[in-house]
Order: sequence, then C-alpha cells, then structure tokens
Amino acid sequence: MATAKLIYSAIASLDGYVADDRGSFDWAAPDEEVHAFVNDLERQVGTYLYGRRMYEVMVAWETMPKDGQPPFMQDYTKIWKAADKVVFSRTLKTPSSERTRIQREFDPEEIRRMKASANRHLSVGGPHLAAQALQASLVDDVHLFLAPIIVGAGNSALPKDVRIKLQLLDERRFHGGFVHLHYRVVST
Repeated sequence: MATAKLIYSAIASLDGYVADDRGSFDWAAPDEEVHAFVNDLERQVGTYLYGRRMYEVMVAWETMPKDGQPPFMQDYTKIWKAADKVVFSRTLKTPSSERTRIQREFDPEEIRRMKASANRHLSVGGPHLAAQALQASLVDDVHLFLAPIIVGAGNSALPKDVRIKLQLLDERRFHGGFVHLHYRVVST
C-alpha cells in the first residue's frame, strides 16, 4: 500500500443522523447484503480510532458469542478483533478488548504520524471524533451508508461547522433500501 488513508464510515438516516434524539440507532442495523459490503471495506483497516461512546458500542464484537451468528457477522467479528483500536477518552480507565489502547487527547499530529507509518488504512468511528479529524484535515475518504428512514433529530453524522469539498467516487444501492456513497476529500 502506498499511503494509509484515514477513512470515516457511518450509517446514517436519510436526514443525516447516526442516532435519533433518544440515542437509539436500532433502525440502522444493516442487513446481510449491506453487512457483507461493509466487511469488504473493513478488511483494509488495520486500526480503528474511536471515541469512548462508539468504542462502548463496538466492543460487543469482542464479547458476543460467535455460536449461532450468521457467517457475515462471524466474518466481521474476525475483522474487528484482528485490528488495533485506539480509544480517545479522558474517563475510560482500561480497555475492554484486546489490541486496544487509550489515548487521553486527540492530537492531529499523532494521527498524521500514525497514517505515515501504517501499512493498512485507519478508520475513525463516531461522529464527534470524526468531526475533530475532519476539522483537522485528516480524513481522506468518507463512506456514508444512508438508511431508508428519516428520524427528525439526533446525533448528526457530519459536523455542522466545517466546509469540505468532496469528490464522489462510487455509489451503490442495496435491495433493502440502503445507499452507499463513497467520497474522497478534495479540500477543506
């Protein structure tokens, strides 16, 4: 790989929220077709960068039993467990998963060094951490999966206080109504 990218991926409602105003995101569960597509994207990721809340959601992939899970979910479990995780939190004392370290502060220069030395892509998870990475001009690609629902309010997938020019590289429609949009960041 030439240069590792920092990728922001999110599942959002059509009106741009990753969780509704009650904090629920049960409407965002991908079906098998979407999940398999996500798995293929995630295979390229060697390190996940998470905020505490996103990490607490994702750590279930470390602890949930694989028995009885469909193959596409077992596949994602393997992908997630094989990657390194960096959790940005001032309150989390110890990680709940293997291959995980806690970083107290988000340092853009540290992320630039991580990208420069990585042999696989990095992924930033969670809209608040992604907002910091977008504001610092660290994100190279954005993958948005739009769910066929409008939730009206909640936790926005994209920051409101940043202007970024994007180039559409690919789009895909899924049978269940999800749409995937892949953008490259052109300039901030």
